[in-house]
Amino acid sequence: IEKNLGDQVGGFGKGRILSSHATVTGSNDCLETSTRTLSTPSPGLILPSKSSSLSSPTVAVIHPQPGVHSRSRQSKSHHYAPINLLPDHTLLQIFSHLPTNQLCRCARVCRRWYNLAWDPRLWSTIRLTGELLHADRAIRVLTHRLCQDTPNVCLTLETVVVNGCKRLTDRGLYILAQCCPELRHLEVAGCYNISNDAVFEVVSRCPNLEHLDLSGCSKVTCISLTQEASLQLSPMHGQQISVHFLDMTDCFSLEDEGLRTIASHCPRLTHLYLRRCSRLTDEALRHLALHCPSIRELSLSDCRLVGDFGLREVARLEGCLRYLSVAHCTRITDVGVRYVARYCPRLRYLNARGCEGLTDHGLGHLARSCPKLKSLDVGKCPLVSDSGLEQLAMYCQGLRRVSLRACESVTGRGLKALAANCCELQLLNVQDCEVSPEALRFVRRHCRRCVIEHTNPAFY
Repeated sequence: IEKNLGDQVGGFGKGRILSSHATVTGSNDCLETSTRTLSTPSPGLILPSKSSSLSSPTVAVIHPQPGVHSRSRQSKSHHYAPINLLPDHTLLQIFSHLPTNQLCRCARVCRRWYNLAWDPRLWSTIRLTGELLHADRAIRVLTHRLCQDTPNVCLTLETVVVNGCKRLTDRGLYILAQCCPELRHLEVAGCYNISNDAVFEVVSRCPNLEHLDLSGCSKVTCISLTQEASLQLSPMHGQQISVHFLDMTDCFSLEDEGLRTIASHCPRLTHLYLRRCSRLTDEALRHLALHCPSIRELSLSDCRLVGDFGLREVARLEGCLRYLSVAHCTRITDVGVRYVARYCPRLRYLNARGCEGLTDHGLGHLARSCPKLKSLDVGKCPLVSDSGLEQLAMYCQGLRRVSLRACESVTGRGLKALAANCCELQLLNVQDCEVSPEALRFVRRHCRRCVIEHTNPAFY
């Protein structure tokens, strides 16, 4: 089965091209012209030519709906296939579990499958993948077919995932913005050719959009409404965007001003991931805490300009914050961790890996103020020792995952304290630590469900 969208969409009969089929190898205008020549067009096939190399251009094939001529070529035994005895509602249930490419392929089997495969109830989600996929063309053709019953508007499509499609451009997002007003979930991770204008258009025209993944979109510098949409909003409602989940990992061009714009336009944010946005500073976090008080999960991993003052601003999120990652933020010390521990008592997850300024003193504040802590990563923190682990074991007995990788000062004493008090421990990483086999066996005896990751050849 082919992995691309190609060779799965269109008319009946694999390898049989009817007289009304059209093959398009040129621009998008050619695609539109070919579509208009068919009375009942189905979405185009977008696939690499079988005789071409990986670098060859893709081919789009427009197939008509399976008709009388196609059916006459079927073998008689096909009409008596056991699967054809299933009622329509059962086939629909089966089709509902198929990904986009296979669902499109089913539309080529026969007229009945064509009608069932394009049932609007099956098209709440579109998933497209592949570096060679002409994502713009695929979106254009799919939305054109889904808009047949409701001209120019697709009311059923709520989720679009186009991860890793390097050929996706602003054109594809413009089509989604114009045709899919009910869009709630959009992922375009790794699509580095899209820009701010297209993102602005989507968030302005899709008022129900809640989940937006822009990770790896290096040209995107902020999230905002278009100027036209801003003018239409009354001062009473403000310029608010309904996004709750925003992932801007590896958006290298994001700066403090861009994050300030995001915070002011997206006050409903609950999940925000800014991994490796290396231009952000403590000042940006001040605006975040001011405008987005409902943030539950925040990742600032590898934002190396963020320090203790930034964590002081993050601490203003207070009781809402559950997840915090500041891995490899080398400017963070016990001072910043103390702010978070004091004002965020409901914290469940903390990743401070590589924060070399963190010591047992900071762990003590965290243990006493955040007793509901479930997961902690303090790997590569050379100043963390057995003393800090003993405080964690005393106050955070619900710990389930602990990473101490490359903590040079940790010995068996701290591990025994954890194992004796944290009976729910599920994962313990002590790779590159000077821990004896006896201590590891102690952990195994007291925490039978715990997976121990280690580099000690004497322990097995």
